[in-house]
Amino acid sequence: MFIFRLFVLLLFFFLGSGLSAQTIAPKYSNEFMNIGIGARALAMGGAQVSSVRDVTAAYWNPAGLIGVRHQHEFSLMHAEYFAGIAKFDYLGYTTSIDVDNQIAVSLIRFGVDDIPDTRFLYDANGALNYNNIQFFNAADYALLLSYARDVSDAFKIGGNAKIIHRNVGRFAQAWGFGLDLGAIYLKEQWRFGLMLRDVTSTFNAWFHNAEMVRDIYAQTNNVIPVNSIELTLPRAVFSVTRDFRFGEDISLQGVLDLDFTFDGKRNTIIRTNLVSFDPRFGLEAGYRNLVFLRAGGSHVQRIKDFDGSYFTAWKPSFGVGVFLNEKLHIDYALTDIGGVSQTPYSHVISVKVSLKPYDSKFRINKGWED
Repeated sequence: MFIFRLFVLLLFFFLGSGLSAQTIAPKYSNEFMNIGIGARALAMGGAQVSSVRDVTAAYWNPAGLIGVRHQHEFSLMHAEYFAGIAKFDYLGYTTSIDVDNQIAVSLIRFGVDDIPDTRFLYDANGALNYNNIQFFNAADYALLLSYARDVSDAFKIGGNAKIIHRNVGRFAQAWGFGLDLGAIYLKEQWRFGLMLRDVTSTFNAWFHNAEMVRDIYAQTNNVIPVNSIELTLPRAVFSVTRDFRFGEDISLQGVLDLDFTFDGKRNTIIRTNLVSFDPRFGLEAGYRNLVFLRAGGSHVQRIKDFDGSYFTAWKPSFGVGVFLNEKLHIDYALTDIGGVSQTPYSHVISVKVSLKPYDSKFRINKGWED
């Protein structure tokens, strides 16, 4: 009940703050931070806020870092979207600083490389000169510095300080800063999670090198870019997880996340001018904690067809995970994020390395039941 009351209180708080900021904030800002990390999470539709308990918790819910069972844990992920045009990379590390405190650092990059710069495709004589074509990269970076604390047997909290850097070659760049807060409550076979993203709003300060495009934009009647501030409004994710056991060998976990946004009406199942929410759900079946089968769904939307009728669409995902040994864990996910090529699924692979397992009595408080 405590988590539910806290969630309702924060929901009304964000409704109030969102009303005042909707007029100056774009609906989609820092969207690369909403793609998700880890093949396990993506195979489960991104439903992770109450389920996660490894190094990737730094992204999904930093409170879950308390569930890490090794002194050192690393994770690496690479994925390609939009027929390989865009590349997404993630690297994370976590360790404890004492029995009830955990820290982590994560680096995320989402970029499109080798974009042709055709400003000088035509030379002074008006002839095509392909030797004048240069190339640049457009990339978004995020550095997450995470901290988690083991408050009690049932209650875990955590937070992120994140630094955002975005650049479009030498034409423009932005720097931003934001904060996330997370909590997990454990109750027997149930877990409840709450993640507050961009809780103070995240500001991106954009700086444009207008001199590089002034002449070209003037000739083509485009607006000359100016320095500006981009605001990312808060969002809240409420999550519930239920664990099941079937004998000694078979386990099953079900997760449901409700992602609340406060930047106006979105194309989600339930939407108003004040708040919209998007459900995500996932299942994971395990055998002896060695092999896992996963499935999930997200982005449930009502889409208008060419004949004027509407249909419901959603993005399914599937995956597997294998513990090769105590140190190495490999996950694979088949997801539908890009959806623009003839084979609209994206293949995602992530690797987790765990070193120096903790003693079963390392944590000062009880926690997850293994």
